[in-house]
Amino acid sequence: MASFATHRLRVHDHSRSPVQRFCAFRTCVAEFAPYGIRATYHHLVHSARIPAALEEDPDALVRAVEELHAAREIWRAEQASWVSARRAQKAAGVRVPDPPEPRRLLRCPDPEFHPAGPLPVVMRQILHAPARDLPRCPLCEGSGTKTWHDGFTEHTLCGACGVSLAGRVTEPAPGVVAARAQRWRHVWRRV
Repeated sequence: MASFATHRLRVHDHSRSPVQRFCAFRTCVAEFAPYGIRATYHHLVHSARIPAALEEDPDALVRAVEELHAAREIWRAEQASWVSARRAQKAAGVRVPDPPEPRRLLRCPDPEFHPAGPLPVVMRQILHAPARDLPRCPLCEGSGTKTWHDGFTEHTLCGACGVSLAGRVTEPAPGVVAARAQRWRHVWRRV
């Protein structure tokens, strides 16, 4: 399988068809998705203003993949720093990492409700968020919550930015599952 960097270059390659470039963009989102694949995809489609007809704005895909790349580079730098410090800790016999490994994502289960800021800015906040169910949102410090059900899990979301603070598994709700699937098809097709 090709890497994020390879697919990023394919997005930049204007000799490829818009559909090929779009497929490469989606693969980049699958490789690195700070909000989860669906919410990250939705965020990038809207922030880069990717039209339903890709030929209308061929540079939209480049804007989207570059925003994602900038966030990924911030994460990679933090991860490299942590790995270096962790190696030193292991050599010193420290078995429990301190600080814990930097987070790569804060899940936003509702694909249309996620932080509005640019991904590189939000990525810095994600890196320092605690790795457990959260009493308050680590991104916006909001304490208001909202409940969102995806059909299988009832999520407690930050009321301001959509980050999942907790979730509990519930029985599938057929009507909810079908409605969420239909809504996602509209998001995926950029309708």
